[in-house]
Amino acid sequence: MEPRFDLNANTLGAKIGKRFANTSLAITQSGLPKSLMELLELRASQINGCGYCVDAHAKELAAAGEPAVRVNLVAAWRESTVFTDAERAALALAEEGTRLADANHGVSDQTWALVRKHYDDDQIAALVYLVAMINAANRLLVITETKGGSYQPGTFDAVEV
Repeated sequence: MEPRFDLNANTLGAKIGKRFANTSLAITQSGLPKSLMELLELRASQINGCGYCVDAHAKELAAAGEPAVRVNLVAAWRESTVFTDAERAALALAEEGTRLADANHGVSDQTWALVRKHYDDDQIAALVYLVAMINAANRLLVITETKGGSYQPGTFDAVEV
């Protein structure tokens, strides 16, 4: 099924998309572990119902050698034993930062304290931008009805910025 609109085929859409990709590139160069970034992007994408992004981030995790149990349990990370305390803090940040409309507190002080405990200022900056960017990407792809299923691991690595 084709998306209803191809942002990259549109001149203005492609121009904005390059700037979007540059921000994402800066996040990937932040020093955060790739597996952590992919786990957070997968979780936010699950919450937002973005089939393309769920497909992409699950496949990227698998291609990087992430155990299937961790990929499969990311949706139920609170009820699992396969994530570190630092990953759990970041997953909570991703969930609360994604569910802004569902909660009246945004990111809780408790979650923020856990994030501060496990990450330095540069890592926190990267985490905050990562959550914002994956939520933006989810919205772009859900609005344009870009479906999951055809993503090939490494596709984002080949994007020219």
